[in-house]
Amino acid sequence: MFEQKTAYQVGDQVIHRTYGLGEIIQLDEKVLSGHIGQYYVVQIYDLTLWVPINDTGVGCLRNLTPAREFQKLFRILASPGEPLSPDRYERKTQLTERLKDGTLESICRVVRDLTLHKQIRKMNDNDSSNLDHAKALLLNEWSAALSVPFQQAEHELRQLLDRSMVYAKQS
Repeated sequence: MFEQKTAYQVGDQVIHRTYGLGEIIQLDEKVLSGHIGQYYVVQIYDLTLWVPINDTGVGCLRNLTPAREFQKLFRILASPGEPLSPDRYERKTQLTERLKDGTLESICRVVRDLTLHKQIRKMNDNDSSNLDHAKALLLNEWSAALSVPFQQAEHELRQLLDRSMVYAKQS
């Protein structure tokens, strides 16, 4: 095993940009193409990922959003949504761009705006998939960061999005 100081330690809960909430279960070295690389071994449900430890020690991982940040996120979820492009290709690009930074704030905006879009237009498979994925990322982190049951977070999310739809109709 190696002796490098890393941003995360075994046992830390982290958020993977694509797969969501996981836990660092090991720090590992692997030889790939003749080069020794250092990796976080992250367990996400039944998925195990080896995430390279880059120069900054983070890569595509981040800490859970602090509980104190959730009031800001709740305001975003309850606010009127921003309309998405009616063109499915432009909309796909919009959503990809919004999710690029991997922050929970961006995920909240995507959930809110796709929920609004669902009220206005028929959703295609990509929209539905993006909404389901973004909701799962949001709810798993919400549940872990605030130490509440998943079902409670889901119920509270529905209430916030209902409020958002009321504001959108009044606009």
